[in-house]
Amino acid sequence: RLVMAAAPPPSAPGGPEPPPAPPLQYSMLLQHLVGEQRRPRAWDPAALGGIPSPPKSEEQKMVERAMESCAFKAALACVGGFVLGGAFGVFTAGIDTNVGFDPKDPYRTPTAKEVLKDMGQRGISYAKNFAIVGAMFSCTECVVESYRGKSDWKNSVISGCITGGAIGFRAGLKAGVIGCGGFAAFSAAIDYYLR
Repeated sequence: RLVMAAAPPPSAPGGPEPPPAPPLQYSMLLQHLVGEQRRPRAWDPAALGGIPSPPKSEEQKMVERAMESCAFKAALACVGGFVLGGAFGVFTAGIDTNVGFDPKDPYRTPTAKEVLKDMGQRGISYAKNFAIVGAMFSCTECVVESYRGKSDWKNSVISGCITGGAIGFRAGLKAGVIGCGGFAAFSAAIDYYLR
């Protein structure tokens, strides 16, 4: 066994010599540092110079549970999809040269009112589609995450496949399989980029 002797403190000049410290055994020291006799310390941010936070009230816990629920996440994704889809629809209508085009009179210039009406209709159509897709994806991702008990990239890939497959199956089995693969790949790419 190795024996570590504690170095005695320096004595004052001309004073009496202090008694030598008892030797410490290395194995006993290890037992107190990493062994069975080690006492766990409570992690306190205030002791490390952090800002101490008071314990959460019941209202705060209730709000956190509500915000982490699948219904809230689906509603938030639905609203976000509606806004994003509306903006995308208005943008695509703005750069489309056929907005306000009348096939009966191709040489007539559309009025601003007709162009704005077409832009609004396209924006609402895109907004509804994006809202449905966002709500479906968010809801399935939350259900998959709750079922698996893990939060990783597989959740978004699985929910992307379910969402894309559900949307594509309206056009047939082949479109459903393509939609499943496409949405899964897109979800994996977005999740990889965000993480």
